[in-house]
Amino acid sequence: MKTARRAQAAPHTAARLAWRGWSVLWSPRAVLASAAVVLVALGFALVQLGVGDYPMSPGEVLATLTGNRGEAQEFVIFDLRLPRLLTAGLVGLALGASGAIFQSVTRNPLGSPEIMGFTMGASAGAVAMVLVFGGQEGSGMAGALIGGFATAATVYGLANRRGIQGFRLILVGVAATALLDSLISYLLLRARLQDAESAYTWLVGSLNGADWQQVQIIGLTVIVMIVPVLAIGNQMRLLEMGDDLAQGLGVRVKPTRLRLLLIGTVLCAGAVATAGPIAFVALAAPQIMRRLTGGSVSIVPAALMGALILIVSDLAAQRVWPDSQMPVGIPTLCIGGTYLAWLLYQQSRASRL
Repeated sequence: MKTARRAQAAPHTAARLAWRGWSVLWSPRAVLASAAVVLVALGFALVQLGVGDYPMSPGEVLATLTGNRGEAQEFVIFDLRLPRLLTAGLVGLALGASGAIFQSVTRNPLGSPEIMGFTMGASAGAVAMVLVFGGQEGSGMAGALIGGFATAATVYGLANRRGIQGFRLILVGVAATALLDSLISYLLLRARLQDAESAYTWLVGSLNGADWQQVQIIGLTVIVMIVPVLAIGNQMRLLEMGDDLAQGLGVRVKPTRLRLLLIGTVLCAGAVATAGPIAFVALAAPQIMRRLTGGSVSIVPAALMGALILIVSDLAAQRVWPDSQMPVGIPTLCIGGTYLAWLLYQQSRASRL
């Protein structure tokens, strides 16, 4: 009864925008929430560009970005800080969008790529490419893509019995995660100590040493993958209602689900190859935005929240312990672990009502 009264007290409004045969269903509340997230992210970005061993005021940062400062300020901003900031934002976008896709496909708030094994598969592929095959710079991306696709195909094949069900995908993914974690541990034990230490830092998730090449890789991945998933966004919402209803409404269920899984895997693999397996961003971002927007899981709001979470986490990693070069994955573990505990508590509380 309480849920019903809340739903009646706060009805969701939506509008449809049509142009030359294209139509987009959008919610004013979602637009306002997304705009607020963008403004907050820009504020934290301005702070991050100004703090460090060479502090700069917001005015000096803006002046440097517009080319009105000296060479020293331009070097600090454009060569050191801006690539890391853009990498954090783009990786967060990719993880948030990937999490929204997997949670929509599985119809489960726990259906994130790290829990389903895709993040671990991409990590295992990248680690194997570097430690086993002696890959050079850039080979980690290929290894992450191969590992992510192989894991996605295996999980999908094992879970696809008499139709796909969300809980079955998650259970198979959990088993795949455990196996791949064991494989990574074995590879680290067989590697040289220096290589193992470097790989372990990367496996926590790190933006240390981010440069413009990484910005180009993850930026191209996001641009290429976000466009097709927006084109089938309405079909993704129909899939959340169940396969039978979606098929009755004209959705080709299996091909659409395969395309969504492919796009989500590429986004996840691109993020992992760029910054390592940063945990819990893909899990928390879609659900946080779902509560802010009051609607279903959506790609763009979840991606924006993922960018905000990672920018804030990277700022915390740099400033809370400035001398330790803390990987950004540690603050996201704290944020995501707290959110996961709260989510499990909410579900257990709802089941008792």
